[in-house]
Amino acid sequence: LIREIKRCGYVPNTDLVLHQLEEENGEAEKERLLYQHSEKIAVAFGLISTGKSRPVRVFKNLRVCGDCHNAMKYITTVSGREIVLRDLNRFH
Repeated sequence: LIREIKRCGYVPNTDLVLHQLEEENGEAEKERLLYQHSEKIAVAFGLISTGKSRPVRVFKNLRVCGDCHNAMKYITTVSGREIVLRDLNRFH
């Protein structure tokens, strides 16, 4: 899924990762950390476990980071599915 959205123009926003990592492999590691956010994993699970005509709905009790918000736009385009992402403050 990540490869597909990257082909469409998605660029991970590693500035949002607060961990201090080694310079040598830091950017790749930050990207890997972004890919492990719970909402991305939940949406991926929803895409493979629900019917193709069904929307995927994910509700979180924490804020959604800017990178996840941006990634969901691309995932919606690539998958052709409606994705509803809700956090404490808003729908994304």
